[in-house]
Amino acid sequence: MRSEEILKFHRHGKIALSSRVPLSTQRELSLVYTPGVAEPCRLIREDKELAYEYTAKGNSVAVVSNGTAVLGLGDVGPEAALPVMEGKAVLFKKLAGVDAFPICIAAHDPEKVVEVVKMLEPTFGGINLEDIAAPACFIVEERLKREVSIPVFHDDQHGTAVVAVAGLLNAAQVVGKDLPDLRIVINGAGAAGLAIARLLLRLGVEDLTVCDSRGTLYPERREGMNAYKEAIAARTNPRGLKGGLAEALVGADVFIGVSAPNVLTAADIRRMAPRAIVFALANPDPEIHPAEAAEGGAAVVATGRSDYPNQINNVLAFPGIFRGVLDVRATDINDDMKLAAARAIAGVVKPEALRPDHIIPKPLDPEVVPAVAAAVAEAAWATGVARVYLDPATIARRVRELTAA
Repeated sequence: MRSEEILKFHRHGKIALSSRVPLSTQRELSLVYTPGVAEPCRLIREDKELAYEYTAKGNSVAVVSNGTAVLGLGDVGPEAALPVMEGKAVLFKKLAGVDAFPICIAAHDPEKVVEVVKMLEPTFGGINLEDIAAPACFIVEERLKREVSIPVFHDDQHGTAVVAVAGLLNAAQVVGKDLPDLRIVINGAGAAGLAIARLLLRLGVEDLTVCDSRGTLYPERREGMNAYKEAIAARTNPRGLKGGLAEALVGADVFIGVSAPNVLTAADIRRMAPRAIVFALANPDPEIHPAEAAEGGAAVVATGRSDYPNQINNVLAFPGIFRGVLDVRATDINDDMKLAAARAIAGVVKPEALRPDHIIPKPLDPEVVPAVAAAVAEAAWATGVARVYLDPATIARRVRELTAA
């Protein structure tokens, strides 16, 4: 794509506010603003839950970033993060009918980010954290999940994990292996890698090893560790491996990379188990080129790119997840809800359509958001974090109505 075309697309921003009510007469003015607006104000003062009925809160999400880990660009600052957050808002609106607003905060200190977001709670029905560097992203999310009563979701962690798990559920079927029995190696121990590991453990995977740039994680390791790596090291690497990625891959069924480009070769893939699965998700350049992975014997290959088959893209997860939690006024997004989302995404690809180059829906598949929203809402209700109940058919119909335009 040409720079001129890209910049023209972004000029003056990609989002704008529009009114849901008319304003062409004096009476309409008195209803929209004073004196009529005092009536819902009085009701909400007596019962704050009525903000969901008489304001946009119940359909509003804050897309929050401090610009410290933007795409592959790194710490570019909050102003430079705005185009990404605006783009995220467009996806929320177009795919799920959710009104999302970019909130870019000029603060590296996670405590300050937490403070700002907590003060925004009255306005929004959910918080989508985005492009906040690790380990600050873990601190921010953990604090907010404890201290606010609306759902908080760090998409770089959990959106990636949900879609990766969805793809792996179907890839395992393609190669004829049972997911809990797979020997899996994850390369990358940042936000996405640790979230994928936690979700796989929740699914019952036992032989799971996580690597970073210094090699495998294990309980006795001290170099390059932090509290989050230590926690996952205590639950993984049952073989006690203490070498690098190449050693960890010997005999592995699955490689999941959320790390850096060109860290694998076809020779590494040949040392994996027969009919290996390779998810090389580093963007824009994967850990191994798909053709090279196939040359090494990989049976299924996925990347994060749109120009290859099997794109593992967060847009398959977050619009539907937030549509579901907003519709039932959920107070949290828990692991059961994430797994429900993963299974719903995987289920969009029917068994008869599964093949090595088609394990995951396309990012703009219109069936994805209704399926995910309904599954997440049901899981929220089942786990006691939903404040209202809507049946799956109603939620799916609501998605289609909100996105029809």
